[in-house]
Amino acid sequence: MPTASPAGPLVTPDRLHTARDVAAESGVDLLVVTPGSDLRYLCGYAAHAMERLTALAVPRRGAPFLVVPRLEAPMVDASPAAGLGLEVLAWDETDDPFALLARAATARLGAAPARVAVGDRAWALHALGVQRALPRAALELAGPVVDRLRMVKTPAEVAELAAAGAAIDRVHARMGEWLRVGRTEAEVGADVAAAILAEGHVAVDFTIVGSGPNGASPHHELSDRVVADGDLVVVDIGGETATGYRSDCTRTYAVGRAPGPEVAEWYAVLQQAQAAATAAVRPGVSAEAVDAAAREVIAAAGWGEHFIHRTGHGIGLDTHEAPYIVAGNDLPLAPGMAFSVEPGIYLPGRCGARIEDIVVCTADGVSALNEGPRELLTLPG
Repeated sequence: MPTASPAGPLVTPDRLHTARDVAAESGVDLLVVTPGSDLRYLCGYAAHAMERLTALAVPRRGAPFLVVPRLEAPMVDASPAAGLGLEVLAWDETDDPFALLARAATARLGAAPARVAVGDRAWALHALGVQRALPRAALELAGPVVDRLRMVKTPAEVAELAAAGAAIDRVHARMGEWLRVGRTEAEVGADVAAAILAEGHVAVDFTIVGSGPNGASPHHELSDRVVADGDLVVVDIGGETATGYRSDCTRTYAVGRAPGPEVAEWYAVLQQAQAAATAAVRPGVSAEAVDAAAREVIAAAGWGEHFIHRTGHGIGLDTHEAPYIVAGNDLPLAPGMAFSVEPGIYLPGRCGARIEDIVVCTADGVSALNEGPRELLTLPG
């Protein structure tokens, strides 16, 4: 049975078995995953990244195992990993954990591994340690293996993302309480962050409050700029839930004085683009086709040069993960893939706008996990 815990997502032994099978299909002899979302996904252990090696090793033959510092072994026992039957190889401060990993993998395989896939976000310290312990092995990234699993969410994972999306929708619904003329972006952001936690998240990942010309910078940091009457304000917020799944939703607001006709015209184009991209989502359609659906609407209206980023990114245990909704990605969408649809129009020195929902590809189309209004909302000054 799956196990759930604040330390990790819903986890079953099938994930490890599938990871082994996919690695073997790819010709990989050994998969090595260090602390981060891949480790949490595969075994439910939310380990702290540090100089001491913690690694999940999945050989193409034989049982997977965890290499952990002995002082942290009790934390494995308290995590969902304890229910998976993993052998835990605890090492002491004077041991060489990389040599321990290499010996255990070689024993299971019957020979030293020739191809080793290391987690994409492994520290160089750890990747080079693996290379030193297995000097004849060719190292490569584990992303092509693990992403194949993580891209397609189970119904339980979709339910976690839906709960996160509903919580962040509730925060957006309260924006009028905080976003007012005369307040700084930093003041608004602090209130929004508190609300994200109050609505059930355990951590705030980001609060972007881009007012006026700052809205033309898609990843703007909070500043002391004071919100002015008539400003457009891009509010992009998200956080982490207790099981590690993320929220990410952007809405654009007008504060005080209503925007002029030009803004209304191009914002309507943005709405059409976001709707077109969402409607394009269905099994078999490529990720780049969804990007094109949004981009073509904006380009046809003459605003193409002002849409300066991809249309979307996958979401799960990371806010940004595969699949990426971008030109050049011909990956066919499949039921269970969850990602953002977030076209934007940015006018440097003036303002910007973005509309972002998290959607899930379903067996017959698409389901949006964010339900808040997508029109340009005018808040009282």
